[in-house]
Amino acid sequence: MVSQTPHTGIRERLGELCYSAGLLNPLQKMRAWWQKDLRILAYHRVMPVPDPEQYEFDMELVSTTPEEFREQMTLVRERYRPMRLSDVAAAINAGHPLPPDAVVITFDDGYDDNYRIAYPILKELGVPATFFISTGHIDSGRPYAYDWLVHMILLSDASRLELPELGMDVPMPATRDERRALAGQVLDNMKEISALTQAAMIRRLEDEWQMPSEHARPADCRPMNWDQLREMRAAGLEIGSHGVNHWMLSKLPREELEREVLDSRNALLRELGPMPLLMSYPVGSNRAFDRQVIEVTRDAGFDLACSYISGTNPRPADNRYSLYRIAVERYYGKAWFAALLAMPGVVGYPTPAHLATTDERACL
Repeated sequence: MVSQTPHTGIRERLGELCYSAGLLNPLQKMRAWWQKDLRILAYHRVMPVPDPEQYEFDMELVSTTPEEFREQMTLVRERYRPMRLSDVAAAINAGHPLPPDAVVITFDDGYDDNYRIAYPILKELGVPATFFISTGHIDSGRPYAYDWLVHMILLSDASRLELPELGMDVPMPATRDERRALAGQVLDNMKEISALTQAAMIRRLEDEWQMPSEHARPADCRPMNWDQLREMRAAGLEIGSHGVNHWMLSKLPREELEREVLDSRNALLRELGPMPLLMSYPVGSNRAFDRQVIEVTRDAGFDLACSYISGTNPRPADNRYSLYRIAVERYYGKAWFAALLAMPGVVGYPTPAHLATTDERACL
């Protein structure tokens, strides 16, 4: 995930003004009359915001705090129509329209705070959600590679960061803030190279810096396990695929791409039993999936797939294998979140994929 910087622009001020003036509820009702689009919220981690000087992993994966998540889910339950993603697929298959103000809650990766913190809140409030997991990490308990890369950059005693794979060779910064910024730059740049090269680069750094992830089980970067997922599924929550290794699917050779999709599907069915097949493309931007990824996903029997492209879905049947989502970030206050749901096109920020040409969009 690329580092984000809190916005303080006109969109937020407008949303907060509408919230303070009590305009969001009537604006939402007015919008629902003419715009029946599907909103899908995307989360990663729900946890107390840690001290950046002490925390040894990626701060940008913290979507919200437990208190804010409860407020957000209460708002979704009271003012919107929370739906399961499989119910969206069923409506599309039957040719039925979605209800006004339909909202789907999703999580990517499979961190254990999803089970410890998010799941009890969702269960208590009766809000459905879909958790997209990287099955290889659930199998092994191994920390997520991108997060481990951030961890290594933050803690390494190396004097330089030498990444010939990215054409980078820079002094290792002294401060934690500077190292976080450098890690964000690395994460962004590496998404232009092949997934196998990414994985090899991270393994090389583990060896060179003597910071292996193979047997590491840090509490702050722990995946869920299958027993926890079985409990969540028995409670009515949905579990979907986020690949096996959290590799960018569009950056894989065809054979490896098929293995990632099929092996993740088979692991879900083996461990959790028959279920609707739902996919979230790892990383999920327009760089992370393409026509071939969509074909392999569809042919593997998946009903729907989510991207990480920002936006809502006016006609989800048209992009059922590249559904847009609205990312929830930790710096969203109550007013901003409420305005983002009520007026997503006004308050939300588009991603560069929305600036693509018509031909490029057709690949999505």
